[in-house]
Amino acid sequence: MLAKNLSLILCVMLLLLVVDPLRSFADDGAPATQMEILPPLPGQIEKWQAMRFGMFIHWGPVSISGKEIGWSRASENTDKSTHWREYDQFYKQFNPVQFDADEWVRIAKDTGMKYMVLTSKHHDGFCLWDSAYTDHDIMSSPFKRDVMQELTDACKRQGIVFGPYHSICDWYQPDYGVSHHAEPGYQLDRKPDIDKYRIYLKNQLKEMNTKYGPFAFFWFDGEWEKPWTHEYGVDLNNYCRKLQPDALINNRVDKGREGMEGTFKSGEFAGDYATPEQRVGAFNRDVPWETCMTICRQWAWKPNDKLKSLKECIQTLVYTAGDDGNLLLNVGPMPDGRIEPRQVERLKEIGEWMRKYGDTIYGAHGGPYKPGKWGASTCKDNIIYLFIMNCPDNELKFPALKCTVKSHKVRTSGDAEVEQAPDSLKITLPNGMSNETATIIALELGCPATEIEPIEVE
Repeated sequence: MLAKNLSLILCVMLLLLVVDPLRSFADDGAPATQMEILPPLPGQIEKWQAMRFGMFIHWGPVSISGKEIGWSRASENTDKSTHWREYDQFYKQFNPVQFDADEWVRIAKDTGMKYMVLTSKHHDGFCLWDSAYTDHDIMSSPFKRDVMQELTDACKRQGIVFGPYHSICDWYQPDYGVSHHAEPGYQLDRKPDIDKYRIYLKNQLKEMNTKYGPFAFFWFDGEWEKPWTHEYGVDLNNYCRKLQPDALINNRVDKGREGMEGTFKSGEFAGDYATPEQRVGAFNRDVPWETCMTICRQWAWKPNDKLKSLKECIQTLVYTAGDDGNLLLNVGPMPDGRIEPRQVERLKEIGEWMRKYGDTIYGAHGGPYKPGKWGASTCKDNIIYLFIMNCPDNELKFPALKCTVKSHKVRTSGDAEVEQAPDSLKITLPNGMSNETATIIALELGCPATEIEPIEVE
């Protein structure tokens, strides 16, 4: 009888390990603070870095208001906010009949983007897929089409890598426990329970990955609010690692992000890469990072929002690559389902530049000359690419390279003089050349350019 009871107890314990989504992955049952942070598979970060350029998409029923996604859900109506009771009803009007997933992916591909991130769920809790765990989703709207299904299918057809942006905080779901200047979308007959919410969060991630995966990455956000802890972050990181072993996870899964600069102490906190927001990250070859930035000012669509110039977009991409980071450039589609035509036109112009010079960005490392007012540089194999954006008196002096410059070529237009001396490398441009978005000069070296230590430029 004792042996039978012990067997029953063991079976129950094993069952709990299998079905409890909140249980630690640590074999010894240690709490998350003592858990090992599961790392990415070898080579996955390098594959992602080589792509360098992706499309971010912030979209949902909030596009009807023209206000910001998530942030505009508030306790009062203003020019920038909508009362939560009204905000939560936008989905009843959301019918983007001109949404064409293949067209979105084609636009990204023609721009030279290699991957895509969609807001599967933002802070407002609305889901752009058919979820079994909530009715606050796309299938409850008049549209009644699964956006995630159509978009992931289109990405697979056209060879674009895909991953979801998924908000950790959820101001609609009451078990989350804390809302942003507003009430949750519905009430419970009990107190909020963050552990129940964590089950909800994990169930939705598993649901998406099973139905639409495999995903290349999980892009989290909303970790900065008080309900989320370092322990929860490590646990969620390891859950996703088990769910999709070859996927990358950004640092917003945990509490290690430092403001909008997005840096973090890798190793102490979970996450594979840092996430600077609305700014180019600082030069860093040791910690992988990705700048996320809007093509206009707002993440979600806003009528007549100020659009960045082609020069701004190209120089942002160049400075990002020159600092050894990736760029995730955001578009906010309109409520009818189209990416705004003027945004499409700007993306088309970026694509034309990338078709000519994309080889200086894809697969290249930042440096060895660190970016500055003068411009930036990237390198691959035995080539250094100089992107000159500011050249007073049409002449620049760089610190010497511990390697011979065998030849040079101006990739954009015109010619340039390159003089190598023991203590310097001088570049002279003919009049007018420095007025381009970036004058690109390729330097062929007698040694591997990637082995040259980063060099400060005054």
